[in-house]
Amino acid sequence: MTDSPPIVMVFAATDPTGGAGLQADIMTLASMGCHPVSVVTAITIQDTTGVDGMQAIDGEWVADQARCILEDMPVAAFKVGVLGSLEAVAAVAEVVSDYPEIPLILDPVLASGRGDELASDDMLAAIRELLIPQTTIVTPNSLEARRLAADDSDENDNPDLAECARRILEAGCEYVLVTGTHEQTGDVTNTLYNADGVVRSDSWPRLPGSYHGSGCTLASALAATIANGVDMQEAVRDAQEYTWQSLKLAFRPGMGQHIPDRLFWAREDETSGATEGDDEPQA
Repeated sequence: MTDSPPIVMVFAATDPTGGAGLQADIMTLASMGCHPVSVVTAITIQDTTGVDGMQAIDGEWVADQARCILEDMPVAAFKVGVLGSLEAVAAVAEVVSDYPEIPLILDPVLASGRGDELASDDMLAAIRELLIPQTTIVTPNSLEARRLAADDSDENDNPDLAECARRILEAGCEYVLVTGTHEQTGDVTNTLYNADGVVRSDSWPRLPGSYHGSGCTLASALAATIANGVDMQEAVRDAQEYTWQSLKLAFRPGMGQHIPDRLFWAREDETSGATEGDDEPQA
């Protein structure tokens, strides 16, 4: 018998394209040397252009899936993505509260790349109140950061990203990694914050095209590095590097977004040159 690789539990919705969601998480974690265990929170109907429908899984089923595994296997990290319903948010929050020593990586997926709504205002409020206080690191893109940090009582509220991160940290998490893919900038800047301010900031040349599941890839890569015992600053760097390589070598199997190649390292030698250049990660 050999030692088990680090086990990461993923709470996420399915994506039949394999580009995002649970399938993307599983591929990323396995690619980075972890054993993924999965809790299905919702089933989606989607292709590479957008989400056409979502069926949430009963909250008790979500909790029971997780507890059955947690009573059988040692889990090194939790990764949370699309939850699908208010009941699932509460169920996941209750489950992870019993394991405060396990790092929790929260990818607050609030909408698809096309803009399809994946989280209601009630779900957003529950994520702020129930999940973020238990979270090690939250990984919003700039649009998600603004929505998470919004002051709904002030219609003129327009915080910058640093203020968004500060507000999210005040909700109780340890770190926030805000990614800048959606900003109208020449380069993409990803910034890691904690209670003391900016921990690190990485700016990289913007890749062309649109990618399905880039945020899932980054958050799962981060979960993998943390599960492997890497400290937070280095984990953030390694996760970005992995995401950069998968996006740079993405493919377009359908009519919509490109899908990251999460197994880029296993391809034939002709792709190896792309992983050895001076380019830096975008996420």
